Amino acid sequence: METKWLEDFVSLAETRSFSRSAQLRHVTQPAFSRRIQALEAWAGTDLVDRSAYPTRLTPAGETFHAQALEILGSLQATRNMMRSHQVSGHDMIEFAVPHTLAFTFFPHWVTELRRRFGALKSRLIALNVHDAVMRMAEGSCDLLIAYHHPSQPLQLSPERYEMLSLGHETLVAYAKANGDGTPMFRLPPAPGERIPFLSYAAGAYLGRLVELIVKQAGSPLALDPIYETDMAEGLKAMALEGHGLAFLPASSVKKELKSRRLLPAAAPGVCELTMEVRIYRERPEFARHTKPVAQSLWDFLKRQA
Repeated sequence: METKWLEDFVSLAETRSFSRSAQLRHVTQPAFSRRIQALEAWAGTDLVDRSAYPTRLTPAGETFHAQALEILGSLQATRNMMRSHQVSGHDMIEFAVPHTLAFTFFPHWVTELRRRFGALKSRLIALNVHDAVMRMAEGSCDLLIAYHHPSQPLQLSPERYEMLSLGHETLVAYAKANGDGTPMFRLPPAPGERIPFLSYAAGAYLGRLVELIVKQAGSPLALDPIYETDMAEGLKAMALEGHGLAFLPASSVKKELKSRRLLPAAAPGVCELTMEVRIYRERPEFARHTKPVAQSLWDFLKRQA
């Protein structure tokens, strides 16, 4: 039994729609349905009447709904009480940050922030994009930093969450340098050539943006996937060994470009994509808890923006 199943069930009871609740809970509809089914299996009875539209609860579901609300309320109250005991953490800002940004953007950004904003205590929670967004949706962090592209917007309602732009990042194709100072692999490829491709795992946020780059290319790129991982740092390590071509955030390869260990694999502006780096927070009127230091930082960032 997992508490997120209870949260799923309460959401379904409120929306009466599997698709809408799946969207609000930041999961696919099949995954959301499986979680409701798992809850019903745990309860030993049907909680949802699937023969009706809009979706409605069974009599057992109505009873369970009231209990679920009480259980979640008690858990939240207990959690808030535990947080209130952590006096030392009141001046610590918790950031949920996808892995790639945690390695590339965040360290430099915090350095500049301390210079301009002042002393800052921070706790970094590095996750995949989906889990980072869930941290924000569940109220388990103070701020979320994530990439944004119009083709892949985060499912965070602007009515509940506000956002500021922190800058832009470019996703570019890179390859190891040959001895003559040229990239081992180039885009677009020569006729008949297949390029060994170091790709992001299925479902990874940057992977979906790479798919967009490939789709928008003027000609087939003939990429031959030979390796995949969720993390850009993993792809960079493989590219540095000469295993293939990888699409990486430009900020993640500054040192490698300066030492010419990696080189752009295409002409400037070719096979690349620009995305925005954004920071999010729960609006104060909805916030389950607000730290004064997090509010001060947000006010500072808003003035800078």
